[in-house]
Amino acid sequence: MQTIVIAGGGVAGLELATRLGRDLGRRNKARIVLVDSAPTHFWKPLLHSVAAGTIDPSHYHVDLARQAIDNHFEFLCGEVVDIDRAGRTLKIRARLPHALGHESVLRYDRLVLSFGSVTNFFGVPGAETHCLSLDGVEQAEAFRRRFLRLCAATSGGAPRVNIVIVGAGPTGVELAADLRHTVDTLVRYRLNSLESPCQVRITIIERGPRLLPTLAPALSEAAARKLRELGIEIRTNTAVSAVTAEHVTTADGEVFPAAIAVWAAGVQGPAINTRLGIALNRNKQVLVDEQLRAVDDPFIHAMGDCSAMQVSDSTAMVPPSAQAARQQAIFLHRLLAGIERAAIPVFRYRDQGTLVSLGEYGAVGMLRQVIGDRYLNVQGAMAKAAYRVGYERYVMANLGPVRMFAQMLVRWARSRWLMPVKWH
Repeated sequence: MQTIVIAGGGVAGLELATRLGRDLGRRNKARIVLVDSAPTHFWKPLLHSVAAGTIDPSHYHVDLARQAIDNHFEFLCGEVVDIDRAGRTLKIRARLPHALGHESVLRYDRLVLSFGSVTNFFGVPGAETHCLSLDGVEQAEAFRRRFLRLCAATSGGAPRVNIVIVGAGPTGVELAADLRHTVDTLVRYRLNSLESPCQVRITIIERGPRLLPTLAPALSEAAARKLRELGIEIRTNTAVSAVTAEHVTTADGEVFPAAIAVWAAGVQGPAINTRLGIALNRNKQVLVDEQLRAVDDPFIHAMGDCSAMQVSDSTAMVPPSAQAARQQAIFLHRLLAGIERAAIPVFRYRDQGTLVSLGEYGAVGMLRQVIGDRYLNVQGAMAKAAYRVGYERYVMANLGPVRMFAQMLVRWARSRWLMPVKWH
């Protein structure tokens, strides 16, 4: 049997391993191995809600070992430290407590890189040192704990807690809205020493001319108007030039006090990409062809945020988004399983639209119409429902309809019995 190794259990990696396991692994037609440094998977687009404490990540985890058993693939909990392309092997350092640090070698016939991405600080002085980012659950939880400590230390005459978010894409906007809901909840339930929501000041700084540049201008304005109604300050056409432990400084010399600065302004490939000796773009992402193969190694595929592929007939690139990652996983499943019957299989990205959650205050977005290539602008309850459906469709693809509905029921019950935010 050939061995297909998937390095990275993110959105794309988990779905590809699950689909290949159900297809090839179940019939012993191939050995499917998923390698990830974490024992569980979390839907990355929800990290802003973990940071704000509006969801408990333990209620959304997928246990990778259980997923592997249920879907006929193998799971190795370890970190990929090196790849020998000539010998087609990976060196893996174990992350489980009983074998921590132990290194092993895994041979592959096909390797699929799905490492995801890390924050791109664009060389701004002090940004990497002093800004928090939301690359994983641990970082999101670190933000939440620090935020709660600052709120607990704020009393009647104390200075305000200043939160500065750099970047007005979906992550920055969603984090700001969820944080405002958390502050309102802390004050309402008297969960700490905050006496008024006004004691927490949230500012979004965006280099471009408007929030959410991938949405229609009318939707961007609607989101901006809603955030301002919530007391969130928005500064567009403003570039950050430096960050210190207490301040964020802009290119025009303006200084924003920042008890916490969050960088949500861009992504790049992880450091391991630079050690592979294969072609990368300037953001350290693996350059792939239309079959998602590394342009200089036919035995390596790459998908998701760690890869870069230009959209056919366009100067645009496939965006680093969950929907793009899922489409690439589905394509690679068909390619590697021999289901794709085209003479020359080619990946075609189809933009289904973009939805941005404003937490308890609604959602905005664009959805591709069923017929034609036009988009439908949506807001309010319809957008919020579509946002939730997008997540549940992903859960169903990996866990099946029964477990998806069971999880929905459990989350609904918890939302009625537990506190609205994770406050301790």
